[in-house]
Amino acid sequence: MENSITNNVSTNGRDLIRGGNEETKTKKTTKVGNILTFLHICEQLKRTKRTGWLNHNIANPESIGDHMHRMSILALLCNDESLNRERCVKMAVVHDLAESIVGDITPLDGVTKEEKHRREQEAMHHLCTDLLGDTQQSIEIYSLWEEYENAKTPEALFVKDLDKFEMILQAFEYEQSDKKNLTEFFDSTRGKFRHPLVCEWADELYSQREKPPPFTGNSE
Repeated sequence: MENSITNNVSTNGRDLIRGGNEETKTKKTTKVGNILTFLHICEQLKRTKRTGWLNHNIANPESIGDHMHRMSILALLCNDESLNRERCVKMAVVHDLAESIVGDITPLDGVTKEEKHRREQEAMHHLCTDLLGDTQQSIEIYSLWEEYENAKTPEALFVKDLDKFEMILQAFEYEQSDKKNLTEFFDSTRGKFRHPLVCEWADELYSQREKPPPFTGNSE
């Protein structure tokens, strides 16, 4: 009888351990699955072309991910010791993350700023809370995005400048490659840069744009 009780306890214990392990494994699998889902959604940033360039019939327009990547490179070039450069880089990496779900909404789309923010906030909540859960990493991602949106900290204002500068830098390059007149992109940002470093970059870009193209025809 004693052996039978002992065997039953032992068996029940193994079942509990096995059940606990399976539950833990299921939770871990779900968590990893959610991370993969998050990454699959992020892949849309690589596929989705920037709306402004599509509207101007650019032959091979950059993606949202292309724009975010070069912004991150620009942030790495920051030499202002009063700014947290690492935070600027991270902010540039995630600032358009919501567009993986809502797309690249521009002022010409007829969507108010309030509605655009609501859609993007909802998308970020899904990405950071529903998929990534209440983790240190997801909290940081959302915090960086929110800081950028609020545009109150020196780092956020600097990255906002980078966003505008990267756009006109790309516009200049498309003017060269696609022989397009993209003046409206320069007009929409002129006088709006705040940080001295970005102002310096923008002034040099304006100067290069005003130079006549090099002569490539026959000299005879």
